Amino acid sequence: MTAFRLALVSAAALPIAACATTTDAQVPAAPAAAPPVAATAAAAADGAAHECLFALFAAADEANLKLNPIAAISRGDLRYANRLSDALTPQYNAALVANATGNLARLEAIDRASLSETDRIAWDVFAWNQRQALKGLTPERLALTEVRPVNHFFGFHTFYPTFSSGKGGAPFKTVKDYEDAISRHREYANLSDRAIGKFREGMASGVLETRLTIANVISQLDTQIALPVDKSPFWGPIAAFPSDFSAADKARLTSEYRVSLAEVYAANTRMRDFLKAEYLPVSRTSVGLGQMKGGAELYTAMIESSTTLPLTADYLHDLGLSEVARILKGMEQVKTEVGFKGTLAQFFDHIRTDPKFKMPTREALTQGYYAIGKKVDALVPQYFSVVPKTPLEIRPYEEFREKFEAGGSYNAGTPDGSRPGIFYFNAYDLPSRTTPGMTTLYLHEGAPGHHFQISLARENAALPAFMRFGGNTAYAEGWALYAETLGYPMGLFDDPYQRQGTLDDEMLRAMRLVVDTGLHAKGWSREQAIDYMLANSAMGRTDATAEVERYIAIPSQALAYKVGALKIQELRKKAEDALGPKFDIRAFHAQVLDTGSLPMPVLEAKIDRWIAAGGG
Repeated sequence: MTAFRLALVSAAALPIAACATTTDAQVPAAPAAAPPVAATAAAAADGAAHECLFALFAAADEANLKLNPIAAISRGDLRYANRLSDALTPQYNAALVANATGNLARLEAIDRASLSETDRIAWDVFAWNQRQALKGLTPERLALTEVRPVNHFFGFHTFYPTFSSGKGGAPFKTVKDYEDAISRHREYANLSDRAIGKFREGMASGVLETRLTIANVISQLDTQIALPVDKSPFWGPIAAFPSDFSAADKARLTSEYRVSLAEVYAANTRMRDFLKAEYLPVSRTSVGLGQMKGGAELYTAMIESSTTLPLTADYLHDLGLSEVARILKGMEQVKTEVGFKGTLAQFFDHIRTDPKFKMPTREALTQGYYAIGKKVDALVPQYFSVVPKTPLEIRPYEEFREKFEAGGSYNAGTPDGSRPGIFYFNAYDLPSRTTPGMTTLYLHEGAPGHHFQISLARENAALPAFMRFGGNTAYAEGWALYAETLGYPMGLFDDPYQRQGTLDDEMLRAMRLVVDTGLHAKGWSREQAIDYMLANSAMGRTDATAEVERYIAIPSQALAYKVGALKIQELRKKAEDALGPKFDIRAFHAQVLDTGSLPMPVLEAKIDRWIAAGGG
């Protein structure tokens, strides 16, 4: 959401005169064999360009951390830990614009042609990031996005309790950690009040969030407000003081914590009351972005931002329909293989309702995921030459937020491994959840999906910080969906019901192309979208409803999964065909993963160069 957008900014002007060199177009052709002195001079020039490039990256990263303290804390950098965010202010947006503009000017003063292969990739990604940031910061775009600062899927009101719980991103090891948290609690109240102000601006301009998402936000706030402070996630750090804290510190911090949390509760109450009494009655009853004022143009821009490709809603809708048809054929084959007599819809219902596809308890579900993790760990060396040092933990969502969460997600660890990566799974409404999709969910959210993709980038200190910690959805989710397909050669889908589970998850991503574009470009209703998903998969109604409401809340994000995965599969096929017996799946995966999250055009160019070099 806007409140926690990770800005791409620079801290201060670099010595442009010292770093400026010729542009690519001005670089003369190199001689066939440069003399030693010229070669030494060329190497020095290359080194200077590298130093200028990384000085720019470092300055941009430093300013990013100053403007976004949460991003710093998530990386273990506590210099700004007493702050939360100045988001939703004109000054904040002006800083983003000024710094992204400056970043591009300084970048373009660096001779790209003299850089190494990896540095050129960094140059390209950084340029793409800055241009995308500026596109999202125009007054016209902000008038459509910033005035809708919160919904039920992405909002600081749900992020913050987990972050502050003692089990989230904020550390609670020292007295200062607790004092910083108290300061953040007070800033949270200010941020929440600013969000109300932005909602009011949207009410005045006619750019409104949907009634559905706002009703869900009200329900979330009701749940949080009803919890006594000492039963809330916020109280976790107070209930688990470090043993070396003095009695005086514990007493003081407990008192100050309770006062600061009263401000958080008061802010949540103000937000809940405003949304319920003033905003909900005027919110729009439509669910598609295309039906919002300015929404059609915004959706087109969001498609390119999410997929990193200039695709149209019509193209993606048709692609989704073709993928759905292909996957349905695979499901028919599974149905025949297991000897089920009946229609595919009846087969889906069989999987939804048969007790053998259910887990009886949260603990049983947890143990099931533990077993999958051990099996995958044993197979990983056959497919990956490098694995993360960061450990991976498996946990259910906390009960206070599980109702509105997706089936699973990943929370990144710190680069030094002091905080593990976490694969979260949803144990809410267990009777509605089925077991055949568990393996695929783990491959996607855990290993070798998001955990490998995110952790390997974060652990690679040779990359600039924005490539270690940033990224785009098409790459991140495309890789995770591609990782699901590795279950086939790993033998994890030999059982037909497990294969049905992965086809069902693949179907989810294909249906997303149809449903997301249907909702936001073709006027589909919420009910129409849910019915489409139920008709073409074994999803339960609870999951289908949560998915559709997610697409309503964050348009276009769901498109990136299938687009990114298809691109990675296309690149692998290209490499296999070109390299033949020289193709090494471990080397291919290293190429895809070793430079962090890349826009699809940059990734394709990289793999093409790797193929041309012989795949070594």
